[in-house]
Amino acid sequence: MKPSWSIEESLADRLARPFQIFAAHKLSGAILLLAATVVAVAWANSPWAEFYHHWLQTELALSIGPFGLNKSISHWINDSLMGLFFFVVGLEIKRELLAGELANPRKAALPVLAAIGGMVVPALVYVAFNGDGAFARGWGIPMATDIAFALGLLAVFPVPVSLKIFLTALAIVDDIGAIVVVAVFYTDAIAPWSLLIGGLLLSVSIGANVIGVRNPIIYFLIGCAIWIAFYKSGVHATLAGVLMAFTIPARTVINARQLHDWTRDLLERLRHTGLPADRRMLTNQQHHIVHSMEQLTEHATAPLQELEHALMPFVTFAILPLFALTNAGVSLESESLHLLAEPMSMGIILGLIVGKPLGIWLFAWVGVRLRIAELPKDISFLHVASVGCLAGIGFTMSLFIATLAFDDVAIVEAAKTAVLAGSLLATLAGSFTLLLATSRRTEEA
Repeated sequence: MKPSWSIEESLADRLARPFQIFAAHKLSGAILLLAATVVAVAWANSPWAEFYHHWLQTELALSIGPFGLNKSISHWINDSLMGLFFFVVGLEIKRELLAGELANPRKAALPVLAAIGGMVVPALVYVAFNGDGAFARGWGIPMATDIAFALGLLAVFPVPVSLKIFLTALAIVDDIGAIVVVAVFYTDAIAPWSLLIGGLLLSVSIGANVIGVRNPIIYFLIGCAIWIAFYKSGVHATLAGVLMAFTIPARTVINARQLHDWTRDLLERLRHTGLPADRRMLTNQQHHIVHSMEQLTEHATAPLQELEHALMPFVTFAILPLFALTNAGVSLESESLHLLAEPMSMGIILGLIVGKPLGIWLFAWVGVRLRIAELPKDISFLHVASVGCLAGIGFTMSLFIATLAFDDVAIVEAAKTAVLAGSLLATLAGSFTLLLATSRRTEEA
């Protein structure tokens, strides 16, 4: 809904308008992620490929007194910036659990069951190909869903709103599963004292929430300390972002009635005080009233929502494209393509394009038949199958888990190539099934 008022645009506003329109589009995140992937693949297979791999291994040091961290650019992105990505994911999860589709057990049953199937079956498909051999550790790779790509592609088709809600809730549960998998199965040797310090700092953040601290700077400083403690403990540092998100306050200071009454009072005071007709500076009294309105708005919004709203653009337009740029640059030489026929690669590809849709559809169907879950009236099981295909677009999380699952560079490259191939095939399968589902729905109407 557009406001009834408008602000006179400056030249800078007019120049920024195309970028603002792009950023507001539902497909913008997916487009930018795809563009970064294409650039990474092209760069890694160009005459400048050596430079691409060299800058990823460039060491960057951060030190404060005797304490310091020295890591490559790729590690800073995968461990640090992705920690912020997981923090935002944690905020989304908490919001969905408190006030979203996962807050109602009856509504949550269908996406939860579907997500479980979408994690279990792909893992089983992978294990069927690799058993307990040298590549068995990669079973977590085909379990993940890339919500940006999946929702971006779904936005292209005229599908019911309930289907978009179903995919969003499914992806959130999928993220929870991926986080648990990373924390439990892809963690190195544990350093108990560092983990204990991280737990104590987490308790401090919980305490800050309990006593009513709402300043995001306080939580940022505590979060940085928790990240360092988890990083030193051996538990993957991205888990710190998720746990930290759950300590962020999710309640407002004032209720809706107070917001209405106090806003009306401030507007009345502003009407009596008056405002300058042009754009001159406000008087002290006018500024005080306007500032009170600003504070009132802050009190009526939960810090969780404020942080999610503020950080989402940074994650969407900076962190995820950077991650794609640094992780999707796989070599497409004949040797790399030959590895696509190996059991590890086949386990990943078939896990994404067969295991994902089969697991999601099967678990959803069983849940509905057993009356544990309820299928929305405006979607069919063909819609569920199409969502299952879209969920096979693993990409971000699958690439991330691939870097944790294997140490050998050649194996990691092969796994990434398989993820890209599987995600591409899942995109095609998802598009085809969505076209089929929408055309059938049109015929029935």
